[in-house]
Amino acid sequence: MGKSSQWQGGRLADDDAESDTESYESEPESDLEKAEYARREPVARFRSRDALSAYSSSSRETSGSHQHLLSTSPAKRKSTFYFYKIPPRVVRYMNWALLSTMIIIAICLIRASYTSSRQVEMGTVEKSAPKPPPWEAFPFLKRYHGGIRTLIPKNKNTPEYPHDQAVMQNISISKQEIKPVPTSVPYDPYPKNEAEYAKKHECFLDAAETIKVPRVHYYPGVVKGFPEAVMGSYEVLGLRDDICFDRFGRLGPYGYGYSVKRGGLGAGLNGDREGADELWKVPDSTTEVDYSSIEWVKVQAACASKNAALFNPVEKPGQNLFLDLKSDGQQASQENSLEPEPSLVVDDSIVGKRDESRIPAAGANETNIDPETAQKNVTLLPRTAILIRTWWDFHYTTEDVIYLRSLIAELSLLSGGEFTVHFLVHVRDDNVPIWADKKIYNRILENALPAEFRGMGSLWSERQMGLIYGGIQESFFRDLPVHGVYRSTFMPVQYFSHLHPEYDFVWNLEMDVRYTGHWYHFFDQIRKWTKAQPRKGLWERNGRFYIPSVHGSWEDFKQMVRVQTEMGTESPNNIWSGLKSSTGNSIPGSRTAQSKSDKSIWGPEPPPDVLTNQNDDQPPTTYEKDKYEWGVNEEADLITFNPLFDPDGTTWFFTEDITGYNTTSSLPPRRAAITTTSRLSKRLLTLMHRETVLKRHTMFSEMWPASVSLHHGLKAVYAPHPMYIDRDWPPSYLAAVMNGGRNGASGGARTSVYGGREHNFKGTTWFYDAGFAPNLWRRWLGMKVDNDGGEREEVAGEGRMCLPGVLLHPVKGVELVVEGRERVGEESEEKEAKGEGKG
Repeated sequence: MGKSSQWQGGRLADDDAESDTESYESEPESDLEKAEYARREPVARFRSRDALSAYSSSSRETSGSHQHLLSTSPAKRKSTFYFYKIPPRVVRYMNWALLSTMIIIAICLIRASYTSSRQVEMGTVEKSAPKPPPWEAFPFLKRYHGGIRTLIPKNKNTPEYPHDQAVMQNISISKQEIKPVPTSVPYDPYPKNEAEYAKKHECFLDAAETIKVPRVHYYPGVVKGFPEAVMGSYEVLGLRDDICFDRFGRLGPYGYGYSVKRGGLGAGLNGDREGADELWKVPDSTTEVDYSSIEWVKVQAACASKNAALFNPVEKPGQNLFLDLKSDGQQASQENSLEPEPSLVVDDSIVGKRDESRIPAAGANETNIDPETAQKNVTLLPRTAILIRTWWDFHYTTEDVIYLRSLIAELSLLSGGEFTVHFLVHVRDDNVPIWADKKIYNRILENALPAEFRGMGSLWSERQMGLIYGGIQESFFRDLPVHGVYRSTFMPVQYFSHLHPEYDFVWNLEMDVRYTGHWYHFFDQIRKWTKAQPRKGLWERNGRFYIPSVHGSWEDFKQMVRVQTEMGTESPNNIWSGLKSSTGNSIPGSRTAQSKSDKSIWGPEPPPDVLTNQNDDQPPTTYEKDKYEWGVNEEADLITFNPLFDPDGTTWFFTEDITGYNTTSSLPPRRAAITTTSRLSKRLLTLMHRETVLKRHTMFSEMWPASVSLHHGLKAVYAPHPMYIDRDWPPSYLAAVMNGGRNGASGGARTSVYGGREHNFKGTTWFYDAGFAPNLWRRWLGMKVDNDGGEREEVAGEGRMCLPGVLLHPVKGVELVVEGRERVGEESEEKEAKGEGKG
């Protein structure tokens, strides 16, 4: 059949088209696959067909079957209008910039995090200024600076502080109460010749025995309104608080107050000088002493030799391991042995019982024995060394020289040689071999001390201590070496005691300690009081400040401490006391595991790895049966001037500075006393020496002597010397702060005053950084401090200050006004120049 096409009524018709249309419009019902495909056809396809049929010129409505199915295209998409199209290259650049910025920000954040963590570790994080402590709001006390023209008897004085009133009273001085300066009185605190002791011979300042040692002068009474000591007590220690000392009566005997031409220091020539020269007008007193030619080493040695019968025999010196090595085979075998040397063996009869034993004085030095002394048995006195801690390039001011002269005169010469003053000089350059060459040693020692004190010192260095006490684990606690002077102050003292066994006791004194009273009176009363203390409850009393206005008498204080120890207190530290774990057992290694009460220390408290077989003191009976008898009339092995507190649990910085001990389960029991000024017995120093040598044990300087005493059961005593405070603290608040530790003690808890709360000591007269101590000393010397005091105020007002005996620390760098000539250090050079000119 051929293909035909024709127009019918304006419509193109052909057989093929009709057949196609009919086949499309009427599909067979049996073709199920096509029917199913038709149902799944996209909607968009039908919409496009509708659009095409609307524009068709044909009058027949069709579904667009006149077009091929596969060639049907959708309607043209409507174009979108853009203001500006960013080029692809710019987009790539922008992406790279954004990515780089994110990387830089991430690096900055990482670096800031690292820097912040390092600052936290080093403790250098800058914080906002904290609120000032409450004590800064307390008003200052004013009567400390009262003048000598207002002296009244002690029993008639109404102290400015402490007071019962809610507000501090204002003590005014009228013109009628200002009187002329009274006459000073020589002070003689030395015991008289007693029958039980050998006769004491007077010592002089020259070999011809013509220049007597001048005496310190005092004034009876106290300044009107002068405050009471807030901590410690004159009465308890037997110190005199009914007298006072001005600067001329106290320091005048040692060159203060007269010119260099007359042998003085040229200081103290200004200010209120009324009655200053009365010191030299007392009958039987010497004239002004010319100290320019005094050689203290010879004077001190002559005095000790003259009174040798008073003391124990001098023992054989210990071996100097570096300057006195021997090749003897027996000696070498002893050095290689771990058995204690004869000089290291501890004998209970040596320390603590000397005053009870009577030894014939002829055994001491028969050439200096009186015939009467040789015929009887006498009580021998212990020998005591005063170690002055200094260093090889220390600058000695005029005021330092006065301080050193007073120590030698009052403790050594006037006591008949009971004390020996010695300088322990620190060579700060470890590369100087002071232990290897005697010439180097002598040259450095000669240049380290002023001319008048030459020959009185010994050198040491930190490297030398590292050689003597080798094998100690180095931890660099707070970036400090373990053999350094800061962490191991007592290492050279231990070695000094080993080389000088003739000294039964050693006082460790620093160059910044001052005392406005008489040195011998203070040390002697401290020794007597500590010797009389019983051991029962001693460690518990040692850990607390004694505040008389709050605690009452010493007996009341002693009983209060006993109750606090046995019963505990309702302090915040005891909230979780006795906390039990789920098993019913106390949590080990935690402070919360402790009960509310404390265990009283009775005998040695050794850690597991302590040095054993050292003849430690054992209690003669139980704690309950003792009637405060054990320890009475026993010399103290350790005397401190701050409480022996428990550092465990406190925020004190050096509580974990422990070397050589086994600390895997717990830290060893320990005690500490701030500042290293203390008296140590030969027995204690020997134990410290042996613990360091044989067991490689040591601790931080302020913790080491007290902890060794605790471990070995030695007698350690805190002497509550009088301490003053510069502001009007409420006494009850002061007691709560100072004894804010566990169960009313000063330590043992985070609330302790030691550590982060040590700023409370700023206004006291005795602490390692007390601010009131140097200010009070300078005002007492007539100097102006914070625009107060000075010459004009003294002359126009009440006169110069007059203080009772007050122990002060720290006092550094006091520069006195020197008139008439160069300072002390330049005097010898001037004399040498004059001598050369005459020749």
